[in-house]
Amino acid sequence: MSGGSEGKSVIPEELAGRRRRMLERDLAGRDISDPAVLAALAAVPRHEFVPPPFRLRAYDDAPLRIGCGQTISQPYVAAFMTQALRLAPGLKVLEIGTGSGYQTAILAEMGLEVYSVERHEDLSLAAEAVLDRLGYGDRVTLRVDDGTLGWPEETPFDRILVAAAGPRIPPILADELADGGLLVMPLGEIRGRQSLELAEKRGGVLYRRRLLEVSFVPLLGRDGY
Repeated sequence: MSGGSEGKSVIPEELAGRRRRMLERDLAGRDISDPAVLAALAAVPRHEFVPPPFRLRAYDDAPLRIGCGQTISQPYVAAFMTQALRLAPGLKVLEIGTGSGYQTAILAEMGLEVYSVERHEDLSLAAEAVLDRLGYGDRVTLRVDDGTLGWPEETPFDRILVAAAGPRIPPILADELADGGLLVMPLGEIRGRQSLELAEKRGGVLYRRRLLEVSFVPLLGRDGY
């Protein structure tokens, strides 16, 4: 299956216009040009991944609180990170920071084999329930653990997406990335300047470049903050 269309919820009428605006203005209207990424963002119902009080704001281009001191990324940043990874169906992806499960669903919608680690059990369980209900469960494997320690039993990964800012790329994640693979991660201070970086592994060496300034919650763990 290429996504979770079997269990996809019908978008409420009052949100349909907001989602259309998000796709046309905040994504395609900027620099999100990959048709597969745009299709995934159009297909995944973001309103299913936010707490009920924020439901009407689900398609605003802004992060929203989801509990445990965490946020769901703004749609543009989620799309930008996804596009930067140059994804193709069938690739094996490690996601650090399941959070609400929204980014996880985008990856699954694109036909990827997704392994996602979340530090907070409550968030992981909530994300699992939504992912299963929407039909993404057969492409996603979740774990509650320290994400900076990776997922050694499933290494190597073709792509790694880290949805929290750390002081550096955790060495274990660099080791678990396949040669020729890509890793995207925000780096920087907890409450200061952060830079989203893309790293490509060639010959065992990570070649990095900065993409844009961002603001993420801190990556907590042995090799984080």
